Amino acid sequence: MRLSSDIAAVVTGGASGLGKATVEKLCAEGVKVAIFDRDEDRGKATAAELGATFCKVDVTSDDSVSAGFEAARAANGQERILVCCAGIGSAMKTASRSKETGEIKHFPLNIFELTIQINLIGTFRCIAKSAAGILTLDPLESGERGAMVMTASVAAEDGQIGQAAYSASKGGVVGMTLPIARDLSGEGIRINTILPGIFETPLMMGAPEKVKEALAASVPFPKRLGNPQEYASLALEMIRNSYFNGEDVRLDGAIRMGLR
Repeated sequence: MRLSSDIAAVVTGGASGLGKATVEKLCAEGVKVAIFDRDEDRGKATAAELGATFCKVDVTSDDSVSAGFEAARAANGQERILVCCAGIGSAMKTASRSKETGEIKHFPLNIFELTIQINLIGTFRCIAKSAAGILTLDPLESGERGAMVMTASVAAEDGQIGQAAYSASKGGVVGMTLPIARDLSGEGIRINTILPGIFETPLMMGAPEKVKEALAASVPFPKRLGNPQEYASLALEMIRNSYFNGEDVRLDGAIRMGLR
C-alpha cells in the first residue's frame, strides 16, 4: 500500500508510547491519522503536535468505539489503515501466600477480566468495526482495500511469573491473527501482529534506573530497550508490503523471557 494524503488511518492508544510513534511516522508520510485514546489531555496534545485528529475512545465500550470511528471518518474519511496499540499490563500470581502474615490471596478476577477486555476484546472490537468500514471502499490498484496491525507481546509466548492475565490477553491476539487474515482475505484486507519485547514506553521509563539497566543487559543484541520508532517502522512495513499477511512477528532483540 502506498502511503499518501489519500489514505486515512486510525491508531488506538495513539497518545503515547508505541502508538504515538506510529502516529508520528504515518503523519510524516502524509496519511490522515485519527488517534483513539482514553487520555484526553495527552491525546489532544499529541494530535496538535503531530497534525492528527483526536477521538476520546474507551475500547471496552461498543458505543465509544462506534462513536470514535464515526468522528474519525467525518474528519478524515473512511480509514484504510488500523493499528491497535491500546493495552494495559497486570502482574500478580494466580494464588500466593504472604511471607509476612501467611495470608493467602488470588489474582483479582475483575483485573483479569479488565485485562482481557482491553487487550483482547478491545482489539477485536476495533478490528471488526474498522473492517466493516473498509469493506465499503473500492480496492486500490494493488487489489487491496486495507491493512491492519495488532500489538501482542513476547509475553504471549514467554509469559513470566504473575503474567497469567497479560499473557492470556496477548496470546489471544496472536491466536486470532491468522483466522482474521483468512476471514478478510477475500475482501483484500490484510492483518499482521507485532510481539514487542522490552520497549521504552512511558510505563517502562518510570521504572528505577537499575531495573532498566538490568532489563537492557538481558537483551542478547542490541543490549538496550527497544525504541518506539522501531515498532512504528515495522508497523509501516507491514502496511506497505502487500505480501505481508497473517504473520506474528517478534521485535525483541532476540530476548526470551525467563521465569521472572
